Amino acid sequence: MLVQQILKEKGDAEVVSVKPGSLVQDAAKILADRRIGTVIVSADGETADGILSERDIVREIGNRGPSCMSDQVDDMMTKDLVTCGLNDDAVSILAKMTEGRFRHMPVLQNGKLVGIITLGDVVKARLSELAMEKDALEGMIMGY
Repeated sequence: MLVQQILKEKGDAEVVSVKPGSLVQDAAKILADRRIGTVIVSADGETADGILSERDIVREIGNRGPSCMSDQVDDMMTKDLVTCGLNDDAVSILAKMTEGRFRHMPVLQNGKLVGIITLGDVVKARLSELAMEKDALEGMIMGY
């Protein structure tokens, strides 16, 4: 299954972003209010300058305490993004996420953000794909 199919099935293609210079506490509030795991840091809402996840915030709180919530997102975000395109397949995305130990991946088309895909999205799509393959094989065996 391709990323574009996963995003289509997901339905909500909105990429939640914050501007560079935003406070970590404001980003954390967005994460909590929207019940999401990451925000893209973007000056223009179309390109990704970085990504900030709930894990990044929790890790920094564990290291430095709650004072880090007053820091800017730029100081805590991951700047070296691993991204994918609409024509990438679920298996390769799953491998990248597993190897990199991250759960969110921006989707780019011609350098512009068009979505974000999560580990859960990919697993759900892969399970659906495997169920369809199983049904097809059973049908072939049973002579349907």
